[in-house]
Amino acid sequence: MASTSTLDPAASSRLAPDFHGQLISPGDGGYDDARKVYNGMIDRRPGLIARCADGKDVAKAVDFARREGVLVSIRGGGHNAGGLGVCDDGLVIDLSPMREIEVDPDAGTVRVQGGATWGEVDRATHEHGLAVPSGIISTTGVGGLTLGGGIGHLSRKYGLGIDSLLAADVVLADGSTVTASEDQHQDLFWALRGGGGNFGAVTSFLFRGNPVDTVLAGPMFWPLEQTEEVLRFYDQFIADAPEDVNGFFAFLTVPPGDPFPAELHMRQVCGVVWCCTGDMEQAEEVMRPAREFGPPLLDGVQQVPFPDMQSAFDEVYPPGLQWYWRADFVDELPDEAVAAHAEYGRQLPSMHSTMHLYPIDGAVHKVGQDETAFANRDSRWAQVIVGVDPDPANAPAITDWTKRYWEALHPHSAGGAYVNFLMHDEGGDRVKATYGENYDRLVEVKRRYDPDNLFRVNQNIAP
Repeated sequence: MASTSTLDPAASSRLAPDFHGQLISPGDGGYDDARKVYNGMIDRRPGLIARCADGKDVAKAVDFARREGVLVSIRGGGHNAGGLGVCDDGLVIDLSPMREIEVDPDAGTVRVQGGATWGEVDRATHEHGLAVPSGIISTTGVGGLTLGGGIGHLSRKYGLGIDSLLAADVVLADGSTVTASEDQHQDLFWALRGGGGNFGAVTSFLFRGNPVDTVLAGPMFWPLEQTEEVLRFYDQFIADAPEDVNGFFAFLTVPPGDPFPAELHMRQVCGVVWCCTGDMEQAEEVMRPAREFGPPLLDGVQQVPFPDMQSAFDEVYPPGLQWYWRADFVDELPDEAVAAHAEYGRQLPSMHSTMHLYPIDGAVHKVGQDETAFANRDSRWAQVIVGVDPDPANAPAITDWTKRYWEALHPHSAGGAYVNFLMHDEGGDRVKATYGENYDRLVEVKRRYDPDNLFRVNQNIAP
């Protein structure tokens, strides 16, 4: 295990030679803004923030952290649930200035630097009728989401984000840079696809683009009192639906504004957020049973450009809210689980709090359990429960609801959770459960590429 030293005030001057980006120390103007992450519940004070201009800066910062023996965290978009892009007292290697995106429409690929967000990627690829599987909020960083797997609106059709990953440029713990792909450093490439930030700092990703342009997408809401019936309908509907159809189940409070009708503002509902690719006429026909079920209080499903769907939640969930997460993989929804969902869905503690069931069948199941580090290819859903509120005074209440809800549902889970949904305080057993039979192989790769565990501010796989 690497030792951990405290950075002294002169650390910036020692890293500064030949560093082309910006170095920010405590007391500097902009320090408090630079250390903020998406989750307002996280309040950490690094000893130095290195905002990197390019891959060479990243390599210099990694080499500096190793030589100084200091704690280091890698920050991309800063969205991580547990705020693992920032650390106390140590060095934050901030990739956020590195946002270049290059689309090759002839090859059908897109190269993305490690600090870019998915909204930026979506806009660039959409011009060429392409998209890469990502999440559901466009301000999410490309790096963190991809390395954990990449679950989102396109999962049933095109798999996880890692299933479109062709190569990655990685700064290793010794400061060297390698390219990992099916042809080079295959063991590292395997581990990067789901193993999180355990193996190095990824400065560039090369993705295969997938044909996506206009989608049939949007929310359908039903009365909260119909939760059990809606969940059972949804369970069967999504199991039988073609892979072009994606939809995640949610409990939510209808936001008080457009495009929602005034009579629904602040009403607690259950719903499904749909996103259908492919032929729009066929999608309309497939969605007919959902439109007719109930019928719904709101049917907001319509044809929209894919980037519009990807950014639909951005204003509802701006940076700085208080977040507490709990998650599990789920294989089935027995009656006991459905009843527990109905019970806790009635207890949403704030407007922003929610529960989502993201389907991960379809194309996700076509990749073998051991083909990538992501180890839950046979689960049907990635479930996440999040307590969210703008007011720090409400943090205990949203945390308590989240934990109670999770404890009620956990006996019905498949074990383990989507690593991007894990909080910082869940412990090593949860990480092992998440990777299952792939964990030992991940340890072997960790020993080869980061034997001293320099990259450990993450859901850590200890060497």
